[in-house]
Amino acid sequence: MVVRMRSTRSHTGNRRSHHALASTSFSKCENCKALKRRHTVCSACGFYRGNKVLDLVKKTEKKQKKAKAKKAEEKK
Repeated sequence: MVVRMRSTRSHTGNRRSHHALASTSFSKCENCKALKRRHTVCSACGFYRGNKVLDLVKKTEKKQKKAKAKKAEEKK
């Protein structure tokens, strides 16, 4: 079977020219100077545009408490 409206290689290439992946750009955090993705909260300190958004200490304590409870449950 032959395709009736076959697209040429150049047409296919023109369509696929927009499929390239763009590299992610990083910027330095204003608070702790660590590299972070742009327009996102800093994973090192929890600040975004000069404001504290995440309380990372509280988050790590919650994770540790949850892991400890899970470990205690496995022992039973």
